[in-house]
Amino acid sequence: MSAALRLTIATPAAVLVDADDVVSLRAEDAGGAFGVWPGHADLLTVLPPSVLRWTREGQPPRYCALSGGVMTISGGDRVAVACRRGALGDDLDKLQAEVAKQRAAELDADRRAKVEQTQLHARALRQLMRTLRGDGHPSGGGGPFTGEAAP
Repeated sequence: MSAALRLTIATPAAVLVDADDVVSLRAEDAGGAFGVWPGHADLLTVLPPSVLRWTREGQPPRYCALSGGVMTISGGDRVAVACRRGALGDDLDKLQAEVAKQRAAELDADRRAKVEQTQLHARALRQLMRTLRGDGHPSGGGGPFTGEAAP
């Protein structure tokens, strides 16, 4: 078992963290918050927008607000996080506020998409009903369910 973890946090544009003396790490996935120490079992998990926290040997805790991402733990000593966006900082409260804001924006976008999907579904059903009644038939006449012959 190794005495430290190697932590890498990367975005498409940059490597935010590349440290080989991490003694503990705290992350969050759909199942909740969890800790990682040297010797951790291999793991692949999806991270929601959250704040990753870690401690390096002899240093104060560090933080990175993530826009969500993927975390892998391998060999008991390698932790890699890939994310679209990440922001390093020392102010945990500020980073948590940023993450809460991002989560709220994602929930709002999900709600708007659901409303749009429902509206589209309702329009499709109304058009289908008009077609079946014959008043919206593409040929302009009766439909197959009206008892009338289509022109």
